[in-house]
Amino acid sequence: MLTAPLIVLVVLVVLTLVLVLWIAGIYNRLVLLRNRFKNAWAQIDVQLKRRYDLIPNLVETAKGYMAHEKGTLEAVIAARNQAVSAQQKASMNPAAAGAVQGVIGAEGMLTGALSKLFAVVEAYPNLKADQNMLALQEELTSTENKIAFARQAYNDAVNSYNTYKQSFPPVLLAGMFGFADATFFEIENPTERQAPQVKF
Repeated sequence: MLTAPLIVLVVLVVLTLVLVLWIAGIYNRLVLLRNRFKNAWAQIDVQLKRRYDLIPNLVETAKGYMAHEKGTLEAVIAARNQAVSAQQKASMNPAAAGAVQGVIGAEGMLTGALSKLFAVVEAYPNLKADQNMLALQEELTSTENKIAFARQAYNDAVNSYNTYKQSFPPVLLAGMFGFADATFFEIENPTERQAPQVKF
């Protein structure tokens, strides 16, 4: 027959085990949700890289026709290089503070530079009809659509992660385990919300 101290000890062991399993469940759910938003970021990363790879081809195609627009072409390349740098930093750890914001800022500058390029292209009818330019236009349009879908998936994953992390009881443990809030991919400047117009 069990004695009172032994019963108390068994109850304490069971309660401790339940508490440890409960904490492990919360931790595992946080890890799962964090990995989902990191995976969603990786999808954005792939599409941004594709976009960045298209831009030098676009500039090279335009160069032959736009000899007097060297500044516009250089601005596009400079903005692309800044965006690539920000994207590479964010790829290392999208959960790092400011990583996503750096990409958003660089993407805004790149979108502005591309918009200026496409506005200038309108003045060159031969360039607008060039087969390489038309193919690049199609690729860039497709990539912009894929980026938009990837951003939505990322923001959905961030929302799920942040909601769970900020709810009770996970909020009690998330900070202790080093789970920081994830940043949404939101564009603050309304003019940057639109993808560059690539129709010729």
